[in-house]
Amino acid sequence: MAEFIYLYRNDPASRKEHMGTPEAAQKSMQRWMAWMRDLETKGHLKSAGQPLEEGGKVVRGPAKAITDGPFVEAKDVIGGYSIIEARDIAQAAELAKGCPAVDGVGSVEVRPVMKMDF
Repeated sequence: MAEFIYLYRNDPASRKEHMGTPEAAQKSMQRWMAWMRDLETKGHLKSAGQPLEEGGKVVRGPAKAITDGPFVEAKDVIGGYSIIEARDIAQAAELAKGCPAVDGVGSVEVRPVMKMDF
């Protein structure tokens, strides 16, 4: 089995729609937890990860310039991540189809984790 990271992307308006009220947040979290439990039951969930706060900083370039982030030029933001184990990237992408984020305007970026020998 290989490791893959899921980066959950959404636009700020959609995030507010799904998390803006206690009722919407509870409904959204129930869907996410059900999906995570399913991945765990099937042996694919290595780490559920964590949601990310909305703000942040970006450190860039040789001058080490610090700007507000996460990425002000982006139309979508990374809202969280998980680490998944799958046979290959095709299976990891197939498993991502169950993510609640893709039921709306969100997406799941599926990236292989490179093995490093130290």
